[in-house]
Amino acid sequence: MTQLLDLPPAEAARALGEWLAARGEPRYRVGQLVPRLWRRPVRSWRDATDLPAALREALDAEWPLARLALEAREDSRDGTTKYLWRLPDGEAVESVLIPEGSRLTLCISSQAGCALRCAFCATGAMGLARDLEAWEIAGQVRELLLEPEPLKPTNVVFMGMGEPLLNWPAVAVALTILNDPDALGVGARHITVSTVGIVPGLVELAGRPEQFRLALSLHAAIPEVRSRIVPVEKRYGIEEVTAAIRSFKRRATFECVLIAGVNDRDEDLLALAKLARRAGAMVNLLPLHPGGSAELRPSPPSRMRAFAAGLREKGVEAVLRRSRGLDIAAACGQLRASRGSRGARGEVPPEPHGHVY
Repeated sequence: MTQLLDLPPAEAARALGEWLAARGEPRYRVGQLVPRLWRRPVRSWRDATDLPAALREALDAEWPLARLALEAREDSRDGTTKYLWRLPDGEAVESVLIPEGSRLTLCISSQAGCALRCAFCATGAMGLARDLEAWEIAGQVRELLLEPEPLKPTNVVFMGMGEPLLNWPAVAVALTILNDPDALGVGARHITVSTVGIVPGLVELAGRPEQFRLALSLHAAIPEVRSRIVPVEKRYGIEEVTAAIRSFKRRATFECVLIAGVNDRDEDLLALAKLARRAGAMVNLLPLHPGGSAELRPSPPSRMRAFAAGLREKGVEAVLRRSRGLDIAAACGQLRASRGSRGARGEVPPEPHGHVY
């Protein structure tokens, strides 16, 4: 059965139009139905009380609306909220809602687990269970709109569980749903795709007409160092990745988790500054959090400040990011959803959780 929420709005409208015509329903019904998918979502068609009861029953039978099940929610002292969503097949993913001033950023997952095993990341330690469907990706936003007190993110970042560009077909549709004014209507410049640098996916993303933002999970500009942190460097090297990035019309951001004695040395700073200038990129520096390899140690705060200052001295815009949601394991590198038995709604599973943003 086709899932309407897996279709871009225009395709969903066509499918509904054909179905309504076959039933002898008036064409204007399409304009009543499509907004209930994303703009003014309903939990099920029976909640669309502006429609006749017989039509609602037929819609629920023919086009049931898929849902993510909220299994747990954790609230941080700093206002960050982490959600554990159980998927229809029993797999689970996490997303993180981060308030900051007038911004409300939702960090979403694109895969259940991840196969890339970056050294600092708890998600990679899970391995990959499966790709998410488009509706499961965009549905992390939809579910917040269905809350008793609806929450509408102003920004969406693909920095949760998984590598988005290894699930490009579903991510491509999800991007359309997120951005389309007939769906979730988030501005393209408020949607960021984070990747370790999957070159075929970068080419696809660069070809999109929308002004989506790109963040490269770089972590080191020296290939030998980066391969220790991000093993996929052996397949898609820095030079190939940065060449693909230069085809973007938008300015990219380099993300770097600073690890003591690994990628925070003077030679790392010099290489990063040179690469960032050449690519026209800005740099986000992030602290290392518990969740990845136990052998890694975070760079001291003083070294992180000096590293950021050194980049700026060399003409690179550099921002030192602060941790958010650390007390609920929702900070960078910590997302790790339970794949065990289902818990009661609202209970936090005993395993550690994690998040990459």
